[in-house]
Amino acid sequence: MQPWALITPASRGIGLELARRLLQTTDIPIIATARKDLDQTKEQALSGLKDVKEDRLQVLKVDVLDEETIQAAASHASTLFPKKEAYLHLSLCLPGLLFPEKSPTQINHDDALLTFRTNTLGPMLLLKHFSPFLPRKATELATNTPGLPAQATWATMSARVGSISDNQLGGWYSYRASKAGVNQLTKSFDNYLRTSAGEKAMSIALHPGTVKTGLSKEFWGNVKEGKLFTPDFAAEKLMEVVNSKGVEGRGRCWDWKGEEVPP
Repeated sequence: MQPWALITPASRGIGLELARRLLQTTDIPIIATARKDLDQTKEQALSGLKDVKEDRLQVLKVDVLDEETIQAAASHASTLFPKKEAYLHLSLCLPGLLFPEKSPTQINHDDALLTFRTNTLGPMLLLKHFSPFLPRKATELATNTPGLPAQATWATMSARVGSISDNQLGGWYSYRASKAGVNQLTKSFDNYLRTSAGEKAMSIALHPGTVKTGLSKEFWGNVKEGKLFTPDFAAEKLMEVVNSKGVEGRGRCWDWKGEEVPP
């Protein structure tokens, strides 16, 4: 069986760097997604990489606010990777949007709805259409997969502020709630995988720290020295976590250091 990977979205920031890292550290085919500029995304992902075959990377259109694009991408993936011949070994599900409300009076209905549609419902719809590609109990996993976890892994981007027990400051109402939803989604999906795939597939959530991307730009000046990470560094650390947790770490949220973020 041929393993393959999904990175969505991968047009910039952490997603782009994760695509570049997987192209360099693995030898499996990869589907990356972008809302637009698909050719540009592919060019950026491959730029400067030596000895990487371009045909390993397919860039498909996905907008998590538009389920039809997700369904179309999954349909295309089924032609590239028929389920009798291939399985999804690694899914990095990364949609993220932040409106930093400091008080309840700053909550805006449309912004909050967009936050939930992007951060929570987006990953849920990706699960709906791409989870059927994950292995089942009867699937024979590839044994020689350098740069990848031993078991198939669905990893969704969360955040430390999604932790309810760790919430000491409040604020960021829509973002916190949407990421708490991601953690619940991660646990529920992992319970499903325990039944459908046993120890051959699992689900986790990830916290990358504060990364120098557009999402966090407003807060760069507030970050302690040495705690504002480049997307490349974040991608490196997150892949270390994904590759090291094993089934003992399933269903939980892990930060870039490999430490659990409490629910």
